[in-house]
Amino acid sequence: MRQAATDSAKKQLVLRIQFPKLGRMKFASNKQFFLWVATVGLAARVMAADFFIQDGDRVVFLGDSITEQRLYTTYIEAYALTRHPQWQLTFRNVGWGGDTAWLRQRSHPDEAKLFAADEAAQQTMVDDAVGRGLGRDVLPLKPTVVTIDFGMNDHSYQAFRPDIFGAYIRSQAELAKVLKAGGARVALLTPQPIEDKRPDPDQDVRNQSLRKFSDGLKDVAAKAGVTFGDQFDPYMAVMMRERAANPKAFIGGGDAVHPGPAGHTIMAWAILKELGATALVSRAEIDGAAKKVTAAAACQIEKLKVADGVISFDRLDEALPMPIDPAAEPALKIAPISDDLNRYELRITGLAAGNYELSIDGESVAKASAEQLAKGWNLATTAGAITKQGQDLLKLVFQKNSIFYDRWRNFQLYSFPKWAQSVQCPEFESRRAAELARLDQEVAATEVQIEKLRKPQPHHFELKPAAQ
Repeated sequence: MRQAATDSAKKQLVLRIQFPKLGRMKFASNKQFFLWVATVGLAARVMAADFFIQDGDRVVFLGDSITEQRLYTTYIEAYALTRHPQWQLTFRNVGWGGDTAWLRQRSHPDEAKLFAADEAAQQTMVDDAVGRGLGRDVLPLKPTVVTIDFGMNDHSYQAFRPDIFGAYIRSQAELAKVLKAGGARVALLTPQPIEDKRPDPDQDVRNQSLRKFSDGLKDVAAKAGVTFGDQFDPYMAVMMRERAANPKAFIGGGDAVHPGPAGHTIMAWAILKELGATALVSRAEIDGAAKKVTAAAACQIEKLKVADGVISFDRLDEALPMPIDPAAEPALKIAPISDDLNRYELRITGLAAGNYELSIDGESVAKASAEQLAKGWNLATTAGAITKQGQDLLKLVFQKNSIFYDRWRNFQLYSFPKWAQSVQCPEFESRRAAELARLDQEVAATEVQIEKLRKPQPHHFELKPAAQ
């Protein structure tokens, strides 16, 4: 409790410095201060200070085939872009199927020798492999943030092996060291558990091995002074709860190792929480009986009218709700993703009993009772044009990430044999340079579209009694 109070006082001091008017205002307690902050719409900016990703960051996702799927990473990217639309952010994914913490796919060390080596020899091998892999695929992107998600291939899909674990721990430490020296903030992420169709996934020896790898990674992060993100435990907890209700439940989609969109959304939820992401998109509260706005957090409410049982107003939000991949909607039913990450709220009190229909920009979007409206209504996935804007943005982010993947893997890294260059295609290098430039322009053009689409627009809300 003492630590919480200290942290709260520190946040208040930071805010008073950032917002000079607050410095002259008196509050009886920290609680009263933060209630006032929320009421005037600074809540989202208060909590943004705790988020691992910050304004101006160049984020690189490093990992194996699960990262290469470009699902959980795209969902994390979409959260950051929509929740902080004024921030300048860049995201690149350099996941590689089959890769490990010692960057097997990029540097190709002799793994038998790596696992058998003594500490000094192993460190030399790790230094070389990690240095070459990061030097080619990560550091040239000049990242300020790198998330690292390895472990699935590292443990080799078997019972725990101390020799492999030693190489994993040493390699993760080296990754953190090199990236920190290059100016990046690092988040070491555990892998998610394997999901075979069995009622007791926690008893799978492969998951028991991954559990030990995850515990070891936490120690590495603490010693290296970097952020640790555990997605193994939250994912396993959801999986165990669902298996208890239905032993044949398969929560992730995809296969045992590579989840589909639902599983990746659960991964993104767990990771974002570990990185300090918060729930509030915006909140509007209206007293229908008093005909007034009683609270507006991270949004502006204008032109409020209450007449003949109809309440209408214009709303401009500071952020968009986090878009949810339509293919991932089943995840919302088994994990508290909306409650933890995506609260786009409307609360209306003082209504006569009965059911009401909400329209946004003339489109009917949802129905609720007066009792439900008085408790508060989360519209993140049902807000009509607002939700659609987020969905359109998500499609563009997927498109941009696919273009970059094509550019990086199929053109930048492709090496045409020297004998073939001279015999068949002497202009190979110039043609490749031209293609890389074209793809860079395509990525940039897509990012311009994303930048425009992530900005919230004003919308007209109307609530009226629902037709019987």
